[in-house]
Amino acid sequence: MHTPVHVSLSYREEHCLRISWISDIIVVVSPENIETMKTIIQKYGHKRVTVVKGGITRHRSIFNGLKVFAENEFSKYLLQKPEVVVIHDAVRPFVEEDILLEVVMAAKEHGAAGAIRSLVSTVIASSADGFLDHSLERARYRASEMPQAFLFDIIYQAYQQCTDYDLDYGTECLHLALKYCKIKAKLIEGTADLWKVKVTYKRDLYAAESIIKDNLSQQICVITDVKEDAVQVGLLLHESLKSQIKVEAISISLCKNDSHLQNMFSGRCYNFIYIHDKQSAFQETQLLVDVLEKSNITLLYPVILILVHLNSSENISFSFGMEKLTRIKKFAREVKEKNIWVYGLLIHYKV
Repeated sequence: MHTPVHVSLSYREEHCLRISWISDIIVVVSPENIETMKTIIQKYGHKRVTVVKGGITRHRSIFNGLKVFAENEFSKYLLQKPEVVVIHDAVRPFVEEDILLEVVMAAKEHGAAGAIRSLVSTVIASSADGFLDHSLERARYRASEMPQAFLFDIIYQAYQQCTDYDLDYGTECLHLALKYCKIKAKLIEGTADLWKVKVTYKRDLYAAESIIKDNLSQQICVITDVKEDAVQVGLLLHESLKSQIKVEAISISLCKNDSHLQNMFSGRCYNFIYIHDKQSAFQETQLLVDVLEKSNITLLYPVILILVHLNSSENISFSFGMEKLTRIKKFAREVKEKNIWVYGLLIHYKV
């Protein structure tokens, strides 16, 4: 599916980048912030992202983003014209792939689609002298939200035909498709998280931070060595945690080219437990850290890596255990600078 996405400036831009069927992301930015945005994109190594200068209104900004796919004046950007384009606001950063895919598939079938939600308050109209004129029947109306998706030719044609008044005072993309292309958009009931936080004011950042932290703590990845004892501990840990948080567990013999491990680290998990029963697993630990670092997930949020060493040797000494933990502590101090927090746990047991 060739589905470029138009996105306004968003600190959750990397979420769209992880969706494989999105081929291009257009970030429309106010002129004074273009260089800042380019610096951010370069710093975090984002690919498939094109920065475009925004207009003085919302519709003019969106139109500029669409022109990248169609007009010669944007030839320095000119990208392959998409079948479907998704329009989303940066102020709603908690958009999930499910709702994006749902509006895209609906747009492919109907020409246009958008997320909606039920009204939580009654809408009223006031008279010129400040008295109640009438109210709307709340059950019949919905609030229009983002994301919205369109067949590219439809939304681009609508913007080409709309008036300056539309561009300067309009706010609803679905209405343009209806007014100029006679396309009735399919309306999709969105999830609560989509508009739980609208980051418009500085105070909204605190609510956004709370949601991010909550999401980061909801998943853990358990990685075990292929040895039986390590696998058994991993299974027990999975069983004890699965009712509380999402747990993904794999048993693996670590190697540099393991694609399963790399795919896991490129996902949305930021908490990892590595269980092994080797005398020394420092090489494997270093490999885990290297893969985490290359995945770029550590650029945005701290990653927790807990190393669990199982030891059933009868002859283990206290000094040996302290030496191992001291080495882990030294290693942890070094990788903390990479935003990876390493903790060590030595478990001695009798067979």
